[in-house]
Amino acid sequence: MRFETKAIHVGRGIDPLTGAVTSPLHLSTTYERAADGSYTNDFMYSRGDNPNRRALEACLTSLESGFDCVTYASGMAAISSIIEALPQDLPRRVVMPDDMYFGIRALISETDIGKRFDIAIADMTNLAEVEKVIQDAPTGLVWMETPSNPLVKIVDIKAITKIAQKAEAYTVVDNTWPTPALQRPLSYGVDFSLHSVTKYIGGHSDLMVGAIVAKSDSIYLKNLRAWQHEKGAVPSPFDCWLALRGVQSLSPRMRVHCANALELAEFLEAHPKVEAVHYPGLASHAGHAIAAKQMSSFGGMLSFQVKGGEKEAMEVAANVKIFTRATSLGGTHSLIEHRASVEKDKTMAPANLLRVSVGIENIEDLKEDLSQALE
Repeated sequence: MRFETKAIHVGRGIDPLTGAVTSPLHLSTTYERAADGSYTNDFMYSRGDNPNRRALEACLTSLESGFDCVTYASGMAAISSIIEALPQDLPRRVVMPDDMYFGIRALISETDIGKRFDIAIADMTNLAEVEKVIQDAPTGLVWMETPSNPLVKIVDIKAITKIAQKAEAYTVVDNTWPTPALQRPLSYGVDFSLHSVTKYIGGHSDLMVGAIVAKSDSIYLKNLRAWQHEKGAVPSPFDCWLALRGVQSLSPRMRVHCANALELAEFLEAHPKVEAVHYPGLASHAGHAIAAKQMSSFGGMLSFQVKGGEKEAMEVAANVKIFTRATSLGGTHSLIEHRASVEKDKTMAPANLLRVSVGIENIEDLKEDLSQALE
């Protein structure tokens, strides 16, 4: 099956009891044992496994062409698990990009993960710097985020994976922004593809799930499954059900997100009150050639800098009528946010930068809204 067909059919089936074409929601926390002590379909307790979670994991594994998938209660639960589950015989060093999701910065600075692991930062658009940082000390995990949040930098997945493999380090790509509809990290040799399913895969801003898809079997994968089960950060059956519903429309949604984002980026780049636009679909973007090589399209996320400073950027965000001023991304509706005021002293975002999650509304309405806000 091709991608769009997998998104609709993998993990689903006709309910044998009722003939329902939509998978039932299984809310039970516990399951009856047979007279011989066995469990029907291996389900025992919902923390360990659940039919809705199993269906979602099967679907995401298929979409990434992976070996297995482990889902969690949130994207941050998946992120913390892949750091903590690093096999004990590997170095505690994790190499991360200089521009990355703000939640990871907070995780490193505000929890014991930053003390228990040696976090090294590198500009991952500079391969020589990446190689030097990895070679400076034994490294267990190399983390990539492409496109990055919020500066929309592009990382050469294949090149960095080769550098990491030489150092015998595992690799992970945060694939939340492009989704497997646009980018398949495992096909470049990456060990794990990570998602905040909350975003584009769910697609409607109404659920919270994280996921890690593994390229192959390993002790690392077994650790991730143990972290899910024993630490209990599992997604609810309803959130899994919602995610499996949402993923059915992922491919057509992404086509509209991408088309709208490119047209909006071109509009902003030509606007006299815009200082810079960060979107890999623009020929002017430093990572355009790499993005064109490893992505089938350029995604629905962009950021732009308003001429002036924080005051001018905040005024633009304050005056939108269709865009919603809100955190998060990936829903059908367009969102705009001044990131520096959210991230404060830990921010990498310029004071005049606004991050935009471009929705699937009519593009002319979105352009008109930003036009009047900029004026």
